[in-house]
Amino acid sequence: MQNKILVWDLPLRIFHWLLVTAFVVAYISEDDWLTVHVWAGYLVAGLLVFRVIWGIIGGQYARFSSFICSVSESKAYLIDLARSKAKHYLGHNPAGSLMIVLLLISLLLIVLSGLVLYAADQNAGPLAGMISSTYEHFWEEAHEIIVNFTVVLIIIHIAGVVVESLVHGENLVRSMWHGYKNNDQQD
Repeated sequence: MQNKILVWDLPLRIFHWLLVTAFVVAYISEDDWLTVHVWAGYLVAGLLVFRVIWGIIGGQYARFSSFICSVSESKAYLIDLARSKAKHYLGHNPAGSLMIVLLLISLLLIVLSGLVLYAADQNAGPLAGMISSTYEHFWEEAHEIIVNFTVVLIIIHIAGVVVESLVHGENLVRSMWHGYKNNDQQD
């Protein structure tokens, strides 16, 4: 029997699945249900604030200090992965670390561009009255480009989870539900 250890704490798991849900709801409600879209966006904003705070004060594997690494470390990890020599990490591996940073930045840009667009298009939201409708088309295009870029990141993230699960013989999706991983390696 393998030794199991709690890696993904409950607040981090709730954050992850709420973020997935909020992003999907915002994505599919884009044109048809603006109110739902906006509230899903507000939820994403709140979740990002939580994640930054939890990245500072949360559990060992949730803290940014435990997994943030350089781009060169992420690149080296991916090369090792392609050569079937990738080290197994209990927490985030270097490629996962880079993806988390990219996703958080991308989601922040979505929220910011969405708030500006909402103000320019509907004269609503916290920026209402501060943004001219003159640049509405620009902000609409910017918001859409960032969303589409984020979808590409999400697809890469899911592919990485599948590859990592297969290479290291663990079900990372299941781990993100119950929080436990096999503790048969050194971090």
